[in-house]
Amino acid sequence: MPEVKGIPLDAPLYRGSRDRGSAFLGCQAINLVFSVGSEVSSLLPEGLVPVANPAIAVVGAASYPSSTVGPYLECYSGIQVRDPGGETGFYIPYIYVTTNDAALASGREVLGAPKKLAHITLIREGGLIQGTLERPAGKRLLTLTAQPDQRMSSSSQQMFCARTYFYSVRHLPPINERGKGAVTQLVKWCTARTLRRDELGDQVQFTGPISLTYDSPSIVDPVHNIALGEPMLGTYEEYDAKLEVIDILSETATPGK
Repeated sequence: MPEVKGIPLDAPLYRGSRDRGSAFLGCQAINLVFSVGSEVSSLLPEGLVPVANPAIAVVGAASYPSSTVGPYLECYSGIQVRDPGGETGFYIPYIYVTTNDAALASGREVLGAPKKLAHITLIREGGLIQGTLERPAGKRLLTLTAQPDQRMSSSSQQMFCARTYFYSVRHLPPINERGKGAVTQLVKWCTARTLRRDELGDQVQFTGPISLTYDSPSIVDPVHNIALGEPMLGTYEEYDAKLEVIDILSETATPGK
């Protein structure tokens, strides 16, 4: 299969295989699934609709110590949606990574994931795990604090499928006033997770109390637009993952290209 690679062509910033996807090993993540306390339709591109009313969202922080684009941390927000084919997944309006140019560029160029560089932490203190997002340093956008002290039940596990679809908008801006070269695409992709098993043979997938606070609203990074309604499920997971591109669901090319 053809290789996926960035530019410059003789020394690409990132590369990968279309048939094997991107690999992530030794991942750790905390997530909060919640009902959204505000209208989210304005955040969604055409073709995607919320699965529920009120809408359901996820906010999470993850550490990827080993991946095909190197190590980094990530903080993401997603809205659960249904696509034109009837399948469900999460549309990603906001996503941030720590300093890793390959992770930033490949996410934006290949998937359309709107990645920005930010300061992200995922720390453990006693029985607590905390994730934070700052942009710039000192401007705290959100904090996730979790106490994952219970094994997840089988009913709760159904909320987090091993194979999850995601959606993002890949946009190429025009190169002149006539709109030449502009393309906007709705991209569907997925991650397939394999949960790590501990020495007892159980999957490392825990739940427990978790809180989300939007500490300091920012017009530049309005993650707070996905307002916290009712918390539904908090999780802590350890896993390996593979990321694959599924398809371009829609494409709008500006006349004059």
